[in-house]
Amino acid sequence: MAIDTTPSKVASDALSAIPFGNIIGGPLTACIDAQALAAQTTWQFIQNVGLNTDPKTGEKKAVTVAFQFMRDGKMAQLNVPLLTIVPIPYIAIQTIDISFKANISASSSSSSMESKSEDVSAGINGSASLNLGLFKVNAGFNASYSSKKDSKATQDSQYSVEYTMDVAVHAGQDGMPAGLAKVLEILGNSLNVSDPGGALDVSSQLLKGEKGHPEQLIATFKNSEGKFEPEKIVVIGGSTPLQGSVQGNSAVFELPVNEKETVYIVSVKGADKTVKVRTVDTISADKERETARLQREQERRLRLDQMEKDLAAQRQAAEAAEEKRAAERAAQLQAAEEQTRKDDEAKQAADGQQPGGN
Repeated sequence: MAIDTTPSKVASDALSAIPFGNIIGGPLTACIDAQALAAQTTWQFIQNVGLNTDPKTGEKKAVTVAFQFMRDGKMAQLNVPLLTIVPIPYIAIQTIDISFKANISASSSSSSMESKSEDVSAGINGSASLNLGLFKVNAGFNASYSSKKDSKATQDSQYSVEYTMDVAVHAGQDGMPAGLAKVLEILGNSLNVSDPGGALDVSSQLLKGEKGHPEQLIATFKNSEGKFEPEKIVVIGGSTPLQGSVQGNSAVFELPVNEKETVYIVSVKGADKTVKVRTVDTISADKERETARLQREQERRLRLDQMEKDLAAQRQAAEAAEEKRAAERAAQLQAAEEQTRKDDEAKQAADGQQPGGN
């Protein structure tokens, strides 16, 4: 009886028919879709929680949380970006384990049963004689034949295919991407402490200059959120506001310098902040003082020159008097010597000696 290969062929066909692409690719595709959904959720969280949209310009601005506290006896305000103090959901799939098992069973059975019977009886008549010399043989025969055969065969085939697949997905809070981490670092560095009512600063509250030559004033204003708003700064001299220009984060004004001290009021639109700035004509006064000093110096030099002249005249007169006295002393000495000589000559003459003798 031939070997039945139907079960193995059935098993091979069943194994070939298994959709491995869908079985393995399906969970992977689902994980990729889940990862994309997680990233979209992170972006929506940042958009909805951490950012505000300006309805006029459409610009995105970071949401900040303000805390007020006492510092150095004054109320201060700490402005913190919200995204730096709340955890950002960033779920990422870390591992995917897919376990697949296929159990294919196929069987085939066959059975065969056969029965056979035979019956022999006379069914043919005949006779024959043979002479062999002294002998003579006579023979006769009668034969019959019948047969019966019964057979029975049965065949049974069965197969089954069973699939088992386990998918284990492990996900958790992942590290922030480099770009988002850098954004959070920048937001963290933007943390600042400000005045709840805003802070108004000026380059100087006393400007010294010269009449007719304006002096430059630089003013800055930070609102309660720590944002510069130079366009809100106003300077009033008397009853007339002065026009300034915005340069970067500051407002620049040219304040006229008058002969007398002038007071200017620096204020901020919509804020209770004012600073007084005075301009003083110190250059003119300094020039007057310098002129007076130079005049005094000149007078002192004139006096010194006069004193030197007087001293020179006195020295000259003293020298002339000294020379006169020296001449008089020389004349007196010469006269005395002459007189002595004459006396000596007279004495010698009186003694009877010639002048010049021994």
